[in-house]
Amino acid sequence: MSMLKTIDKYIIKKYLFTFTFVMMAFALITIIVDFTEKVEELIASQLSAWEIITQYYIPFALWINPLLFHLYALITVIFFTSRMAYNSEIIAMLSAGISLRRILRPYLLAAGFLASLLFFGNHYLIPRTNSTRINFEYTYIWKSEDHGKVKNVNLFLKPDVKAYVRYFRKRDSTALDLRIEKIEGNQITSILKAKSAKWIGPPRRWRLLNYEIRTFDGTRETYFREEKEPLDTALGLRLSDFVYFQNQKDAMTSPEIRALIPREHRRGLINTLPYEIELARRTADPFTLIILTIIGFALASRKVRGGMGLHLAMGIGLGAALIFLSRFSATFAANEAMPVWLGIWLPNIIFGIVAIIVFRKAQR
Repeated sequence: MSMLKTIDKYIIKKYLFTFTFVMMAFALITIIVDFTEKVEELIASQLSAWEIITQYYIPFALWINPLLFHLYALITVIFFTSRMAYNSEIIAMLSAGISLRRILRPYLLAAGFLASLLFFGNHYLIPRTNSTRINFEYTYIWKSEDHGKVKNVNLFLKPDVKAYVRYFRKRDSTALDLRIEKIEGNQITSILKAKSAKWIGPPRRWRLLNYEIRTFDGTRETYFREEKEPLDTALGLRLSDFVYFQNQKDAMTSPEIRALIPREHRRGLINTLPYEIELARRTADPFTLIILTIIGFALASRKVRGGMGLHLAMGIGLGAALIFLSRFSATFAANEAMPVWLGIWLPNIIFGIVAIIVFRKAQR
């Protein structure tokens, strides 16, 4: 029993140490590539090197690495398991009466530990650090790159209050030709119209210019119009209703996304499929890491001609196939050709079956 515990510690230590090395090596490469692409914008920002590192590159590393955790795991397992097989360590364990399934146990313990970190990071920690990175990018790198709707915007401020804006002018945060209708049952009870509404600060305060208010009580109507004096009032409109960054979901924790999806459905403001896909991906990725650990172990545990080079080539091929399949199925989910959960989990289902097959073959 003590020998098995020693083997567990030995394998887990190798797994985590090699994983850390692979992660740091790839992180350094991605940071160098990213820096060469953005060097002109970073110089133009006139920020110090310390500010760039702390406000951008540390959050960048914390964001990019978890996206590749499962590939790091595959490369890690193939790398050190292939060396163990080449040095006949796997054969020695099998000769000592330890089954391949038992040898797999410490691999799964290490993979489970990393998967737990990834699960917590995906849902809670990484989005918090991402907000710093995204703010930095849109302040100094990708200026004016939001995809918000600014023309003919229709949305519900409340279930019984509907708003329409003909055009939102982002340079001074002004909504032109604003119309707000309050509805009770199937009847309009009041209409507020304004030629312009300028944002003046939180909480949702706007300054209306050249406005009119109509109220209806059965057949009775009251009308008020003011063309000169502005009206400062609170509306249900937010600046974020007109500004949508492609990756703003990356800066939201999973509870925030779960709260946003039904709210945006009620308001009819944006397509929530990207948020639903992001939620599913955050849960699926940790399981992908465990599946690829099993596949990597099954492939690399056998001593073959070609050694580590052949094993790494097979691993890279599997990683490329996984990425292709993930993008392919996610595209189908984004286009509503299949349910979101199926589009995101399909690669795990397929590679899970592959993991079972290759591990059974490795046991023979």
